[in-house]
Amino acid sequence: MEVLWQLLLLVAGFVMLVKGADWFVDGAAGIAERFGIPQLVIGLTIVAMGTSAPEAAVSISAAFKGTADITMGNIVGSNILNILVILGLTSVIVAVAVQKSTVRYEMPFMIGITVLLLVFGLTGNVVGRLEGGVLWLLFIGYLVYLYRMAMRQKQTEQQEEKEKDKLWKLLVCVVGGLALVVFGSDVAVDAATRLAKIAGLTDKFIGLTVIALGTSLPELVTSVSAARKGKADIAIGNIVGSNIMNILFVIGTTALITPVPFQKGFLPDMLIAIAAGVLLLLCVLRSKKLTRPGGAIMLLGYAAYFTWLCIGK
Repeated sequence: MEVLWQLLLLVAGFVMLVKGADWFVDGAAGIAERFGIPQLVIGLTIVAMGTSAPEAAVSISAAFKGTADITMGNIVGSNILNILVILGLTSVIVAVAVQKSTVRYEMPFMIGITVLLLVFGLTGNVVGRLEGGVLWLLFIGYLVYLYRMAMRQKQTEQQEEKEKDKLWKLLVCVVGGLALVVFGSDVAVDAATRLAKIAGLTDKFIGLTVIALGTSLPELVTSVSAARKGKADIAIGNIVGSNIMNILFVIGTTALITPVPFQKGFLPDMLIAIAAGVLLLLCVLRSKKLTRPGGAIMLLGYAAYFTWLCIGK
């Protein structure tokens, strides 16, 4: 009975996470569109922040609850799943075009900060407040880069004239969505932690799999929907931007609140996260497009990783 109740709470938490993130994205993207912000910038910032809200809420909540393995496992597992599963699945459905700036700058930056996080973890076995400060400085620099990109890039798309929602409605969506994300994350963390103890699984395994999948659902829904609607810049920008936000903002903020221990057991997972970023870059380097074969390779890669994870749990 206890297991069934915790499963119901876990599902309820994930539903709140997804719905809350959906409201946040709709509201924030609506506000951005009113000011004519380019698609790619919306994907790298507004949508990325919205779909990263579950990871942020879950990780910070887990840090306060003392389950640091869930914090690190959630981010590492989510970043791996974002690339190998979400982009892999999206590109199998429809080819995803990638802008040159994303290939030249954002993707290498994503790989670089993943390597930096690994170095932080290995040198001190903890991502402390000093490292959190460094991540936040990089986050501010990243926002400055995006701002300058938005100033340089003019909106080239001819948008259809349509009735736009009132600003107050969009603001309600943003605030209400974030509130639902925070509450849903608290429910999900409690339920997942309890299930881990009942099943004899480690917090690391739960963080890398169950919670990573649950908090990545907004990215999956957003990316597939954006790609099917021809908004490829939002699809790829959402994932790359979300992975950058997860490390710089989520880990950085969590580390500033309370140091995040980095166990040696996370080394293989961090290497997989780096390899996933490199694989993505190689798949789009020449054609500037993520096609079905590349997506299939990514999905097979995650299947192999998940199998290894289950064997070693």
